[in-house]
Amino acid sequence: MALKGKKRTAPAAPASSKKRKVQPSSKQPKSIPARNGTKQSKKGKEKASDRGYIEVPGIQGDADTEDSGLSEEDAGFLEEFGEGAGFLNTLDRKGISTSKKETERLKQLNKPIRKPKVDDLPSVDSHDEDEDEDEGSWSSGIDEDADTISQSSGSASDQSLSSENDLDSDAEMPYERVPRKPQGSSDAKEDRQIQGLPIKSADGRIHATGKKIAAPPSSDEEDGDSDESVEEEEIPVEVNKIDDVSTGARFGRPAVVDVVGHKSRTVRIQGAKDQIASICQEIIAEPENSLGLLRRLHTFSLEKITTPSHPEPIVNDIIIRKLAILSQLAVFKDIIPGYRIRSLTEKEKAEKVSQMVTRTREWEQGLVSVYQNYLRSLEAELKAKNELTDLALSCMCTLATEVTHFNFRTNLVTCIVARLSKKSWDENSDLCMNTLITIFREDRTGVPSLEAVQLLNRMIKERHFNVHPEVLTCLLHLRLKTELNVRASESKVDKAETGAQSKGKAAARRAKGKPTEQPHLSKKARKVLKERKGIEREMRDAEAEVDKEERANTHTETLKLLFVLYFRVLKHPRPTPLLPAALRGISKFAHLINIDFFKDLMQVLKDLILREAPGQDTSDDPERFRVDATTDIQYRLLCIVTAFELLSGQGEALNIDLTDFVNHLYTIILPISLSTQVDEPPPSIFVSKFGTSKPASITDMLFQALTIVFSPRTSGNTAIHWRSAAFAKRLLIASLHWSPSCALRALEFVESLVAKDPKLEALLSTEDRRVDGVYLPEVDDPQLCHPFGTSFWELSHLKQHHYDSRVREAAHSLSNYTRS
Repeated sequence: MALKGKKRTAPAAPASSKKRKVQPSSKQPKSIPARNGTKQSKKGKEKASDRGYIEVPGIQGDADTEDSGLSEEDAGFLEEFGEGAGFLNTLDRKGISTSKKETERLKQLNKPIRKPKVDDLPSVDSHDEDEDEDEGSWSSGIDEDADTISQSSGSASDQSLSSENDLDSDAEMPYERVPRKPQGSSDAKEDRQIQGLPIKSADGRIHATGKKIAAPPSSDEEDGDSDESVEEEEIPVEVNKIDDVSTGARFGRPAVVDVVGHKSRTVRIQGAKDQIASICQEIIAEPENSLGLLRRLHTFSLEKITTPSHPEPIVNDIIIRKLAILSQLAVFKDIIPGYRIRSLTEKEKAEKVSQMVTRTREWEQGLVSVYQNYLRSLEAELKAKNELTDLALSCMCTLATEVTHFNFRTNLVTCIVARLSKKSWDENSDLCMNTLITIFREDRTGVPSLEAVQLLNRMIKERHFNVHPEVLTCLLHLRLKTELNVRASESKVDKAETGAQSKGKAAARRAKGKPTEQPHLSKKARKVLKERKGIEREMRDAEAEVDKEERANTHTETLKLLFVLYFRVLKHPRPTPLLPAALRGISKFAHLINIDFFKDLMQVLKDLILREAPGQDTSDDPERFRVDATTDIQYRLLCIVTAFELLSGQGEALNIDLTDFVNHLYTIILPISLSTQVDEPPPSIFVSKFGTSKPASITDMLFQALTIVFSPRTSGNTAIHWRSAAFAKRLLIASLHWSPSCALRALEFVESLVAKDPKLEALLSTEDRRVDGVYLPEVDDPQLCHPFGTSFWELSHLKQHHYDSRVREAAHSLSNYTRS
């Protein structure tokens, strides 16, 4: 086929698109000549994908148009509207033929270099109004050397990027390798401080502190400091000391130091009164939120007051301290709850509780802490022995009686018992004794009484019984006689129910079809019953009910300690002033003594009666306790009365011979008749506020013992006639020397003996009669003195010559006695 005109040379066949590389800097001609200057001809039609670019039709003349492969219709359309396709001449023919991957690579290769932005604004922390402005404070935080390095490195990188076309775009830029520095210089750290807040004084004026506090470092500075090898020393900052709520000025009240440190004593006391009164009123109104006020109130009771702002101690006035101590006493009596506060365990602290429970716990623990500080201050004043000693003891006694159930009860009782350890006696001793008696009388559980008896026992033992004899009299007010009146089993107080059946017997009766008191319960029902009993037990604990069995065990321990103390006093080798109180205690609680101890106790009492008389003691020991004749008679009577009291109760079941005690009683009547203090009770300097009966006199104890001796233990028994006659004769002899009151009692007792025994009527007559033996008044054995060998001639003397008309009438009535 002949060629028409000049034909377009075919471009060289490009290689595969994956292996094809395009030089970015070379410019492609409109037509690509064939290699070696020859034209290549290919068989068949050339594929579009093998072309380097798509030719724009109609831009190379008619010759090209003819070979463009356009149809006549398309060629006519192009000729008609060819002017509108002129924009195709401006297209990048090479770019159209470039693949997508190659386009992305070229884009990354020719990517422009980003330069860091330079901020012309100054740093916020670099400006200070109080200091002069300098060039460094307005810098951007980057040194000039670093800028030069970054610029030079940036220009070098531009040249390398432009020269090297195959440079990796992910490589780190040179400016990224330049170390960064904090915004401010190292000198700016010292200047970065803030002005302290002003303070307001008590008079309302505002004062500037003039002290600067260093601002906290920023996170950038912390990172920069970690990179630096040299550590900078911290600048010491003086912190402003502020008083807390317990000492400082709060809520319109002046500071405690300002009140106590006033020059005028009148103004000082009046200001303290006003502030203490307002504090107490607020505490009582809302105690749960007043722990700070409680501490402030306690500050007024201190001897020397110091605060963070006033480290020098200021001596407090004694009147202000008294007012504060008494005010705290009134406040604690009002706000202390009705239960004991215990410390929380670690498990309870770790538990999650409600917000209300948390606040309650915090208030309880804070209250215990403030109360403990108050008691410590009272104890310190008690040991100091100054003007506040009596006041501190009074406050402790009041707390021991008013809030016995609360914490630190043992500490209070310890201080009270320690006060009673002195041999002297004063008003404070009366106060302590009345406090212990109040605790014993109002005790419901027995625990406070047990603690007090333990402390008394220990104190008396350590003092070797050299205490005042009135100390043991408070033990007579223990509630042991009423609480332990009915004896039960050793483990339980109440007697066991006899009608209750065991589980085995109840099951056997149910198997036989017989009715039982215990119904059959399923496993589920037994579980429900067990849970119900647990709930009932918790309810009893919440209601604070006193368990009878627990109370009985406590009283038993108290009784053991009590008798150990009494027996230790009785068995002491030397007579002690505590012996009368011990004998009275044994006589009162005789029904609670174990019957196995009766024989040993009787022997001890007998030895006390036979102890050396006062005139026979020849020892030269100055510390030995000596008794006079009257006191010795009193001790002997007490021993006799105690022995008869022991056998008048449960001792009736024992067959113990009391002849020796009866003979001692008969012997002691004549010495009593010569005593001038038979009607006077033993001296007691203790002033009780409970109106207790006075100690018994010698006459009272004598007739009490006579009544027990001649009263039958069981109905139907009568006294021996010779014993009754001997005692009646000796009582009439003693009545000649006694006072009218004692003589009247003796005549009444003799008349009762005559009424019981008809054989004594023979002694009322003075006529001669036949008897065996002669009366021996000097013999101290009622059986050997032959009382029926005489008569009651003393009645004739009393009715004729006694100065008291009552005695004369009683003697005349007895001498004319006739049995109806």
